[in-house]
Amino acid sequence: MCSSRRIIAAAAGALALAGCAQTTDRRTGSVDPQFGEAVAWNKAVQTVDPAPSYAATDTKPGSAGDKAAAAARRYRTDQVKAIEQVRSTQGSGGGGSGPQ
Repeated sequence: MCSSRRIIAAAAGALALAGCAQTTDRRTGSVDPQFGEAVAWNKAVQTVDPAPSYAATDTKPGSAGDKAAAAARRYRTDQVKAIEQVRSTQGSGGGGSGPQ
C-alpha cells in the first residue's frame, strides 16, 4: 500500500514538472514556429502604403482632372447633374429604397 502511494506521488510530481516544459520557440506555448504568419501576412497586404512609388509616365489615383474640373464648375454654377433613378428589381412591389 505504501508503494502505490509512492508511485502515485511520483507520477503526480512528474506531471507537475511536465507542465513546466518549454519549447524552443520564444513564444510561450507555441510549438509551431510559423504560428501567426497568416494573420501577419493579411495585415501586411491590407495596409495602405503611405508613400507609394509611381513611374513618371503613370497616372496617379484620382488624376481624372477633366472630370473633376467639370464637376467643380457645375457645382459652382449650381448646375449639378440630377440623380439618376436606378431600380434594383424588376416588376411591381420592388421595395427598393432611395430618393423617390
